[in-house]
Amino acid sequence: QVQLVESGGGLVQPGGSLRLSCAASGSIFSITVMGWYRQAPGQQRELVAAITSGSNTNYLDSVKGRFTISRDNAKNTVYLQMNSLKPEDTAVYYCNARILTLGGLRNVDYWGQGTQVTVSS
Repeated sequence: QVQLVESGGGLVQPGGSLRLSCAASGSIFSITVMGWYRQAPGQQRELVAAITSGSNTNYLDSVKGRFTISRDNAKNTVYLQMNSLKPEDTAVYYCNARILTLGGLRNVDYWGQGTQVTVSS
């Protein structure tokens, strides 16, 4: 009933930029928090950045000053602008949204399918 569709991953050289997008669709009443997680091979999934419906943001220390999260509430879309990318940013990036569906009783976490970001020369 709810889908999160991501786009924007790819291969980029160190120091380059990428912009990820994630659009939520379906029977949505409201979205509280939207965010981006990443998971590198052999590592646990970690929160990269999150943004509330009131535009309060939270970032992983290692991406502060390089990544910017934003959202368009009218489009149920969240973005992650990634600048000054480093090889250690290489991972699969997952979109997450905490959603109250139409007729739902509580917020539920939904996930996108993941998009690969590779930073390499």
